[in-house]
Amino acid sequence: MKRERAEFDILKRIDQERDARGWTDYTLAVNSDLTQSTISTWRSRNLQPNLASIEKICNGLGITLSQFFSESDGNEHLNKDQQHILDLWNRLSPKQREALIKLIEALLDERP
Repeated sequence: MKRERAEFDILKRIDQERDARGWTDYTLAVNSDLTQSTISTWRSRNLQPNLASIEKICNGLGITLSQFFSESDGNEHLNKDQQHILDLWNRLSPKQREALIKLIEALLDERP
C-alpha cells in the first residue's frame, strides 16, 4: 500500500513560526525585508509565496529552508537549557541576534 503524503501548507508553517516567536505580521515583515501587505495578501487570497519570498521569511526567522520544510524541529538531542536558549533566540530579531552574538563573543574573550 502506498501512503500518500499530506500537502505541505506554507502559509500555516509561516504562521506557526511567527506565532512561536510572538511576532506580528508587521514584525515578520520587517525582519524578512518584505512588506506587511505582501504577507497579508498571501493569507487573504490564499496565495503561495515564491521561493525568493520564502527564503526572505526564513532569513527573518533565522532558520534554513531545510528547517522550514522539515516535519521535525531537529532539536530532539538538546537538553532543557539548550532548548530554552534556542526558543529565546528564535524570538529575537536579526539585529538582536547580532548583538547577542557580539555579547557572547565578548564574554568568551574575557575568560581567564
